[in-house]
Amino acid sequence: MRDHSLDVANILIVDDDAANLKLLEDMLRQQGYEVYSFPRGRLALAAAEQKPPDLILLDINMPEMNGYELCERLKSTAALSDVPVIFLSALSEIEDKVKAFQYGAVDYLSKPFRFEEVNARVQTHLKLHELQRALKLQNERLEEAVATRTQELAEASRRLTILDRSKSDFLKLISHEFRTPLNGILGVGELILDAMPATEENNELQEMFKRSRRRILSILEDALLLTQIDVHSDQFRSAPVSLSTALRRATEGTTEFAESKEVIVTTPSADMGLILADENLLVRALQALIETAVKFSEKGGVVGLSSEVAAGSRRIIIESQGRTVRDAALGKFFELFSIGEALTPGGDLGVGPPLAYRILSLFGGSVSIANRDTAGIRLTITLRNATPNDDPLQKGGKASENDP
Repeated sequence: MRDHSLDVANILIVDDDAANLKLLEDMLRQQGYEVYSFPRGRLALAAAEQKPPDLILLDINMPEMNGYELCERLKSTAALSDVPVIFLSALSEIEDKVKAFQYGAVDYLSKPFRFEEVNARVQTHLKLHELQRALKLQNERLEEAVATRTQELAEASRRLTILDRSKSDFLKLISHEFRTPLNGILGVGELILDAMPATEENNELQEMFKRSRRRILSILEDALLLTQIDVHSDQFRSAPVSLSTALRRATEGTTEFAESKEVIVTTPSADMGLILADENLLVRALQALIETAVKFSEKGGVVGLSSEVAAGSRRIIIESQGRTVRDAALGKFFELFSIGEALTPGGDLGVGPPLAYRILSLFGGSVSIANRDTAGIRLTITLRNATPNDDPLQKGGKASENDP
């Protein structure tokens, strides 16, 4: 594509009056324009198609094809439709000017015309035409850039989808492949420990073995669930769940771990109503957070659970007695593997906090952490209250085939 800003503008003049043609040619050539003229519309149209002009000066009253007809033909030709047309005519009635604009003219000059007026109109419309051409070119380039960027984003999205799927498949494979040899190792270890004499030292070894086994299996399950949430979050469904029931199940699941750390876990007894969640996932999140509080507790400490009512939601507050979190680490507490073993007396936190955070986010919930004024941490869980509209059965629907 040529750079029009570096070219001399070329102007096409169409008029059956030889004197007018000569006068306009001389006037415009003196201004440095490239000018070519024709006395007939058909000749001018053929020339314009061969070499599109930057501007056309067009008489109205001509034999064979008048100015209106020629302008209509110009505007219907793709390569010439954007070329500005200025009508030249001795007709001065308003109807004639209106008709000229209806056929696509950008201006109208009445004969006899003055050089200053013709030159001013020509300069104005050439400049406008150049600006319109530049704007069109810019829009085309912008559209190309947008199309290219859209294609790049689509390709990046496709690759991310493949990577996410590969990550999920990889972790599933690892989880499955680990379990097979792991079950053999754990089974053999259990047989060996059971065959050992029942001494205090051997009993400690058995307890250590059981804790390690639970820890390994828990890590595999948590890692797999984390990946499923990250990759397939839209596949998890929520429904009204009894918060009291979920909290009771989570506390019961934590009992053995809390007893091994010599920490007491208290729970509220009042009914806490229905919240929106998946019960099994909610229990898993609550249990992970209770165990986190246990890990921050000293021996003999108490982990207290309480509830609060908020606008459209319910809060569960878990408080521990013992260690606190460094202020610099509070902001990234729920990031994967962000907290090390040195921060807790009860072992490293693993993926428990980030797993709980992601589970609660699935149902529009949240969890935050803060250090208590005395000692220990406070975990604040916020869950959405369930409403009748959240239950498909209350809305006249029926349960899915996959529902229990």
